[in-house]
Parts: sequence; C-alpha cells; structure tokens
Amino acid sequence: MVFASYLEKTTISANELLHNWLKQRLNSQALTWLEQKIEQIKTAVNTLVFFSAFSAVPRYTGKNDLQLTKTELEAACSARTGWFPSHWSVDQAARILLVLALPQDNEQKYLETLERVFTAADVGELVALYQALPLLRYPEKFRNRAAEGVRSNMTAVFNAVALGNSYPAQYLGDLAWNQMVLKALFVGSPLHLIQGLDQRANPELARMLVDYAHERWAAKRTVSPELWRLVGRFADNAMLADLERAIQDPDPVQQAGAAIAIAECPLPAAQTLLARYPNIQAEIQAGHLTWKSLIIS
Repeated sequence: MVFASYLEKTTISANELLHNWLKQRLNSQALTWLEQKIEQIKTAVNTLVFFSAFSAVPRYTGKNDLQLTKTELEAACSARTGWFPSHWSVDQAARILLVLALPQDNEQKYLETLERVFTAADVGELVALYQALPLLRYPEKFRNRAAEGVRSNMTAVFNAVALGNSYPAQYLGDLAWNQMVLKALFVGSPLHLIQGLDQRANPELARMLVDYAHERWAAKRTVSPELWRLVGRFADNAMLADLERAIQDPDPVQQAGAAIAIAECPLPAAQTLLARYPNIQAEIQAGHLTWKSLIIS
C-alpha cells in the first residue's frame, strides 16, 4: 500500500511537470486541444477518445525537441528517481501526458487499454509508450512488454526501452537484462546510457560479453571499450587473458577501458598485469582515469 501511495504521488508530479513543460513550448491552439483531450480521457466512459487523441498528437504539437533545461531535468529526477527525459520531443511528452490521464482505478481496464495501444502503435507511438514505462501504474505488469521492446528490430524502439530508462534495471529479470545489454553493443548503442548498468552487472553477462568480444575479434572488428566495464569484477583467468589482449591494443581508448577493468578484477594476477603499465595504473589510482572520464574523452 505504501508503494501504491508513493506511485500515485509520483504520477501526479510527473503530470504537473509534463504539463508545465508543454505550456512553455506549445502554441495556445495546441495546448487548448491537449488540455481538452486530457479532461475528456479522465471522464470518458469508453477509451475511443484516448486512442484517437494519442494518434493525432503530432498534428497539433509538432515534433520539436523539448530541450529541457538542467533545472527541469533535475525536477524530473526528483519526481521519479531515474526519470531523465533529456531527449524527449514535445509530441512524446504530450502522448505520455495523455497516457497518464487514463483512469487507473480499474486495473484490468487500464492494462487492457494500454495493451491495445501497444499492439496497434507505429514506431513513433511505441517510442513514447516505452519511454513512459517508469511512470505507469502497475509497473510490474509491463515486464513482458519491456522484454518485447528489447527484442525489437527497430533501433529507436529498442533505445526507448534500454537508454535513459529506469524501468529495465528495476523490473527486467537477468535473462532479459543481459540480452538487452548485449544487444545494445550489437546495435551500437552506448552502454553508459543504460541506467543501473553497474548495479545489474553479473557473472553470466560477463561471460556473454567475452564471447561476443571473441566473435568481434575473429571477424577482425573492434570491440567497444565499454564492454569491459561489465567484465572486470567477474573475470577469471581466461577472461583476464582477454583483458590482457585488449590492453595491448594500439588504440589508447581501448587500452584505457581494459586497464580500468583489470584494476577492478579481484585476481592477484590482475594487479601484476596492470603494474606492467605504470602510467595507466597511476592515472587509475589517482582517480583521473575512470569509466566516466573514458566516456567524456
């Protein structure tokens, strides 16, 4: 019950923030239309008004980026831990505001309505729906939907689930989580934008990523240095040999990624290996070379 009460407060706060952001970014005609639809959705006996409005949103709002300020992003994170709508557009925000207007007391009807809109949605609509996952009522009921988004062959849809979204780290099981991280590498999405990346690291994922690195090397292709971020803590002797190969790469970024992972490895042999690269070791020990600094560089 405490969780439900917290979620209700969070949803109200998210509504207010989205509404305020759109007030500042939409013309009066678009804002009036949106506010009318919100009131109709809240009180509608059937859901037809929601479906038609959800589809029509871009015709009224356009698709400009929200371009939220630092203060606005901080407010989002305060309203919902991990909510970071930095790359949202105005139509996505408006669609999510319509979703949040749906009556939530009848769980079955609420879930059926969202299932229908997920099933019929085009790519743009799916992106908004998946972005909304952290804000939805009954969040545990959307695990299968999130897993389906992870399996999508549409990169925009996959990224809406995987990147900047707090839902996967909170609700996906290890299998779906591991598949998501591996797929992010496969499609070229940056791992550091996956929320909960370090907290959800696990030995099975480390093994999967090393196997993936072997495939890349066999095909004479490069390996993302971010891959090693999820390997070092779980590395056995065989994985340490892979890290040794990676630190010998002529690319300094590849070297740095492997070196940080080696520094995180609990095996005594890892520290012996890192000591062969005293300059990099010193940078790590001084706190100058970290995963964050590697991403920035």
